[in-house]
Amino acid sequence: MRENSVKAKLARGEHVYGTMIFEFASPGLATIVANAGADFIMYDMEHSGISEAEIKRQVAYCRGLDIVPLVRPPEKSYTATARLLDVGIMGLMYQMVESKAEAEEIASWVQYPPHGVRGAMFGGAHDDYASPDVAKTMAIANERTLVMVLIETAKGVEKVDEILSVPGIDMAHVGHFDLSLTMGIPGQFDHPDFQAAIDNIVAAANKHGKAVGFLAPNIEWGQQWIDRGFRFVTYSYDIGLLGDALRAGIDGLKRSG
Repeated sequence: MRENSVKAKLARGEHVYGTMIFEFASPGLATIVANAGADFIMYDMEHSGISEAEIKRQVAYCRGLDIVPLVRPPEKSYTATARLLDVGIMGLMYQMVESKAEAEEIASWVQYPPHGVRGAMFGGAHDDYASPDVAKTMAIANERTLVMVLIETAKGVEKVDEILSVPGIDMAHVGHFDLSLTMGIPGQFDHPDFQAAIDNIVAAANKHGKAVGFLAPNIEWGQQWIDRGFRFVTYSYDIGLLGDALRAGIDGLKRSG
Protein backbone atom coordinates (compact mmCIF):
# COMPACT_ATOMS: atom_id res chain seq x y z
CA MET A 1 0.00 0.00 0.00
CA ARG A 2 1.31 3.41 -0.99
CA GLU A 3 1.67 6.09 1.64
CA ASN A 4 -0.26 9.34 1.71
CA SER A 5 2.46 11.81 0.75
CA VAL A 6 0.11 14.77 1.32
CA LYS A 7 -0.50 13.80 4.94
CA ALA A 8 3.24 13.19 5.43
CA LYS A 9 4.16 16.61 3.99
CA LEU A 10 1.60 18.39 6.15
CA ALA A 11 2.95 16.60 9.23
CA ARG A 12 6.40 17.97 8.35
CA GLY A 13 5.05 21.50 8.13
CA GLU A 14 5.23 21.65 4.34
CA HIS A 15 2.76 23.10 1.85
CA VAL A 16 0.74 20.96 -0.55
CA TYR A 17 -1.05 22.01 -3.73
CA GLY A 18 -3.82 20.60 -5.88
CA THR A 19 -7.14 21.36 -7.50
CA MET A 20 -10.79 20.38 -7.17
CA ILE A 21 -12.81 18.39 -9.69
CA PHE A 22 -16.53 18.78 -10.28
CA GLU A 23 -17.10 18.10 -13.96
CA PHE A 24 -14.29 16.70 -16.09
CA ALA A 25 -13.50 13.26 -14.65
CA SER A 26 -11.79 11.80 -17.72
CA PRO A 27 -9.28 8.91 -17.82
CA GLY A 28 -6.37 11.29 -18.42
CA LEU A 29 -7.31 13.79 -15.75
CA ALA A 30 -5.12 12.48 -12.92
CA THR A 31 -2.06 12.38 -15.17
CA ILE A 32 -2.68 15.93 -16.42
CA VAL A 33 -3.04 17.23 -12.87
CA ALA A 34 0.04 15.32 -11.69
CA ASN A 35 2.09 16.63 -14.61
CA ALA A 36 1.07 20.17 -13.63
CA GLY A 37 2.90 19.65 -10.33
CA ALA A 38 -0.06 18.97 -8.04
CA ASP A 39 0.30 16.94 -4.85
CA PHE A 40 -3.37 15.99 -4.69
CA ILE A 41 -6.57 15.90 -6.66
CA MET A 42 -9.82 16.55 -4.78
CA TYR A 43 -12.99 15.05 -6.24
CA ASP A 44 -16.25 16.70 -5.19
CA MET A 45 -19.22 14.37 -4.78
CA GLU A 46 -21.42 16.78 -2.81
CA HIS A 47 -22.28 19.14 -5.64
CA SER A 48 -21.16 17.37 -8.82
CA GLY A 49 -23.04 14.14 -9.42
CA ILE A 50 -19.77 12.17 -9.63
CA SER A 51 -20.59 8.56 -8.73
CA GLU A 52 -18.79 6.04 -6.54
CA ALA A 53 -18.06 3.97 -9.65
CA GLU A 54 -16.34 6.96 -11.23
CA ILE A 55 -14.35 7.60 -8.05
CA LYS A 56 -13.16 3.98 -8.14
CA ARG A 57 -11.97 4.50 -11.73
CA GLN A 58 -10.26 7.78 -10.84
CA VAL A 59 -8.41 6.12 -7.95
CA ALA A 60 -7.18 3.49 -10.40
CA TYR A 61 -5.98 6.25 -12.76
CA CYS A 62 -4.05 7.78 -9.82
CA ARG A 63 -2.33 4.49 -9.04
CA GLY A 64 1.29 4.66 -10.14
CA LEU A 65 1.28 8.47 -10.21
CA ASP A 66 2.78 10.78 -7.62
CA ILE A 67 -0.61 12.26 -6.73
CA VAL A 68 -2.99 11.59 -3.84
CA PRO A 69 -6.75 11.09 -4.51
CA LEU A 70 -8.99 12.87 -2.01
CA VAL A 71 -12.76 13.36 -1.95
CA ARG A 72 -15.55 15.45 -0.52
CA PRO A 73 -18.20 12.75 0.05
CA PRO A 74 -21.84 13.21 -0.94
CA GLU A 75 -22.87 13.12 2.72
CA LYS A 76 -21.52 12.81 6.25
CA SER A 77 -22.15 9.16 7.03
CA TYR A 78 -20.33 5.99 7.95
CA THR A 79 -21.66 4.24 4.84
CA ALA A 80 -20.31 6.87 2.44
CA THR A 81 -17.00 6.93 4.30
CA ALA A 82 -16.50 3.16 4.30
CA ARG A 83 -17.36 2.75 0.63
CA LEU A 84 -15.01 5.54 -0.45
CA LEU A 85 -12.15 4.24 1.68
CA ASP A 86 -12.63 0.74 0.30
CA VAL A 87 -12.31 1.95 -3.30
CA GLY A 88 -8.98 3.53 -2.38
CA ILE A 89 -9.61 7.16 -1.48
CA MET A 90 -6.81 8.39 0.80
CA GLY A 91 -8.54 11.32 2.46
CA LEU A 92 -12.01 12.76 3.02
CA MET A 93 -13.22 16.32 3.55
CA TYR A 94 -16.48 16.41 5.53
CA GLN A 95 -18.90 19.29 5.02
CA MET A 96 -20.31 21.64 7.68
CA VAL A 97 -18.77 20.10 10.81
CA GLU A 98 -20.11 22.00 13.80
CA SER A 99 -19.33 20.14 17.04
CA LYS A 100 -16.78 18.07 18.91
CA ALA A 101 -19.17 15.12 19.05
CA GLU A 102 -19.57 15.20 15.29
CA ALA A 103 -15.80 15.33 14.81
CA GLU A 104 -15.32 12.36 17.16
CA GLU A 105 -17.85 10.32 15.21
CA ILE A 106 -16.14 11.16 11.90
CA ALA A 107 -12.73 10.21 13.31
CA SER A 108 -14.10 6.80 14.35
CA TRP A 109 -15.38 6.02 10.84
CA VAL A 110 -11.92 5.99 9.25
CA GLN A 111 -10.18 3.77 11.81
CA TYR A 112 -10.30 0.00 12.18
CA PRO A 113 -11.11 -1.45 15.63
CA PRO A 114 -10.15 -0.99 18.38
CA HIS A 115 -9.52 2.67 17.45
CA GLY A 116 -12.69 3.06 15.39
CA VAL A 117 -15.55 1.28 13.69
CA ARG A 118 -14.40 0.81 10.09
CA GLY A 119 -15.55 -2.53 8.72
CA ALA A 120 -13.06 -5.05 7.37
CA MET A 121 -12.68 -5.85 3.69
CA PHE A 122 -9.22 -6.83 2.46
CA GLY A 123 -7.73 -7.76 -0.89
CA GLY A 124 -9.65 -4.99 -2.65
CA ALA A 125 -8.95 -1.66 -4.31
CA HIS A 126 -7.89 0.13 -1.13
CA ASP A 127 -4.98 -2.26 -0.48
CA ASP A 128 -4.09 -2.72 -4.17
CA TYR A 129 -5.83 -6.14 -4.28
CA ALA A 130 -3.16 -7.73 -2.09
CA SER A 131 -3.28 -7.97 1.68
CA PRO A 132 -0.87 -10.68 2.88
CA ASP A 133 -0.54 -9.14 6.34
CA VAL A 134 -3.91 -7.92 7.60
CA ALA A 135 -2.55 -6.32 10.79
CA LYS A 136 0.02 -4.34 8.80
CA THR A 137 -2.60 -3.32 6.23
CA MET A 138 -4.88 -2.01 8.98
CA ALA A 139 -2.07 -0.03 10.57
CA ILE A 140 -1.08 1.56 7.26
CA ALA A 141 -4.69 2.37 6.42
CA ASN A 142 -5.30 3.96 9.82
CA GLU A 143 -2.18 6.08 9.47
CA ARG A 144 -2.51 7.19 5.87
CA THR A 145 -6.11 8.47 5.78
CA LEU A 146 -6.25 12.27 5.85
CA VAL A 147 -9.31 13.48 7.75
CA MET A 148 -10.42 17.03 6.94
CA VAL A 149 -13.34 18.98 8.39
CA LEU A 150 -14.92 21.87 6.55
CA ILE A 151 -15.44 24.87 8.79
CA GLU A 152 -18.05 26.69 6.76
CA THR A 153 -20.71 27.85 9.17
CA ALA A 154 -20.82 30.44 11.93
CA LYS A 155 -21.45 27.62 14.43
CA GLY A 156 -18.43 25.73 13.09
CA VAL A 157 -16.24 28.78 13.73
CA GLU A 158 -17.68 29.10 17.23
CA LYS A 159 -16.78 25.46 17.98
CA VAL A 160 -13.59 25.19 15.91
CA ASP A 161 -11.28 24.92 18.93
CA GLU A 162 -13.24 21.94 20.27
CA ILE A 163 -13.48 20.35 16.83
CA LEU A 164 -9.75 20.53 16.18
CA SER A 165 -8.94 19.16 19.65
CA VAL A 166 -10.24 15.76 18.52
CA PRO A 167 -7.52 13.16 17.87
CA GLY A 168 -7.80 11.81 14.35
CA ILE A 169 -8.93 15.10 12.84
CA ASP A 170 -5.95 16.22 10.78
CA MET A 171 -7.03 19.45 9.19
CA ALA A 172 -9.56 22.26 9.03
CA HIS A 173 -10.59 23.50 5.59
CA VAL A 174 -12.37 26.81 5.18
CA GLY A 175 -15.54 26.78 3.07
CA HIS A 176 -15.46 30.49 2.33
CA PHE A 177 -18.71 30.88 0.39
CA ASP A 178 -20.89 28.89 2.78
CA LEU A 179 -19.24 30.59 5.75
CA SER A 180 -20.06 34.03 4.39
CA LEU A 181 -23.66 32.92 3.73
CA THR A 182 -24.22 31.62 7.27
CA MET A 183 -22.69 34.81 8.69
CA GLY A 184 -25.22 36.91 6.77
CA ILE A 185 -22.55 38.57 4.62
CA PRO A 186 -22.72 36.55 1.37
CA GLY A 187 -19.62 36.96 -0.74
CA GLN A 188 -18.22 39.76 1.45
CA PHE A 189 -14.81 38.20 2.00
CA ASP A 190 -13.20 41.50 3.04
CA HIS A 191 -15.79 42.05 5.78
CA PRO A 192 -14.14 42.43 9.23
CA ASP A 193 -16.34 39.70 10.71
CA PHE A 194 -15.34 37.24 7.98
CA GLN A 195 -11.67 38.08 8.40
CA ALA A 196 -11.96 37.61 12.17
CA ALA A 197 -13.54 34.19 11.59
CA ILE A 198 -10.61 33.16 9.41
CA ASP A 199 -8.18 34.31 12.10
CA ASN A 200 -10.04 32.19 14.66
CA ILE A 201 -9.80 29.09 12.46
CA VAL A 202 -6.07 29.56 11.89
CA ALA A 203 -5.47 30.18 15.60
CA ALA A 204 -7.31 26.99 16.58
CA ALA A 205 -5.38 24.96 14.01
CA ASN A 206 -2.07 26.32 15.28
CA LYS A 207 -3.06 25.65 18.89
CA HIS A 208 -3.75 21.98 18.20
CA GLY A 209 -0.95 21.40 15.69
CA LYS A 210 -3.36 20.87 12.80
CA ALA A 211 -3.07 22.06 9.22
CA VAL A 212 -5.54 24.47 7.65
CA GLY A 213 -6.63 24.58 4.02
CA PHE A 214 -8.61 26.68 1.55
CA LEU A 215 -9.57 26.99 -2.10
CA ALA A 216 -7.77 29.83 -3.87
CA PRO A 217 -9.73 31.30 -6.78
CA ASN A 218 -6.64 33.17 -7.98
CA ILE A 219 -2.94 33.57 -7.26
CA GLU A 220 -3.30 36.86 -5.35
CA TRP A 221 -5.85 35.42 -2.92
CA GLY A 222 -3.78 32.26 -2.60
CA GLN A 223 -0.60 34.09 -1.66
CA GLN A 224 -2.40 36.23 0.91
CA TRP A 225 -3.86 33.18 2.66
CA ILE A 226 -0.60 31.23 2.47
CA ASP A 227 1.01 34.18 4.25
CA ARG A 228 -1.64 33.81 6.97
CA GLY A 229 -0.62 30.21 7.64
CA PHE A 230 -2.62 28.09 5.21
CA ARG A 231 -0.60 25.09 3.95
CA PHE A 232 -3.20 22.97 2.10
CA VAL A 233 -3.84 24.94 -1.07
CA THR A 234 -6.55 23.95 -3.54
CA TYR A 235 -5.99 26.13 -6.59
CA SER A 236 -9.32 26.76 -8.29
CA TYR A 237 -11.44 23.95 -9.79
CA ASP A 238 -11.83 22.31 -13.17
CA ILE A 239 -14.78 24.37 -14.42
CA GLY A 240 -13.16 27.64 -13.38
CA LEU A 241 -9.75 26.73 -14.79
CA LEU A 242 -11.13 25.83 -18.22
CA GLY A 243 -13.56 28.74 -18.34
CA ASP A 244 -11.01 31.33 -17.24
CA ALA A 245 -8.29 30.10 -19.60
CA LEU A 246 -10.63 29.88 -22.57
CA ARG A 247 -12.13 33.31 -21.89
CA ALA A 248 -8.67 34.88 -21.57
CA GLY A 249 -7.54 33.29 -24.82
CA ILE A 250 -10.63 34.28 -26.79
CA ASP A 251 -10.56 37.83 -25.43
CA GLY A 252 -6.88 38.12 -26.30
CA LEU A 253 -7.44 36.93 -29.84
CA LYS A 254 -10.34 39.35 -30.29
CA ARG A 255 -8.20 42.25 -29.12
CA SER A 256 -5.34 41.31 -31.44
CA GLY A 257 -7.60 40.72 -34.44
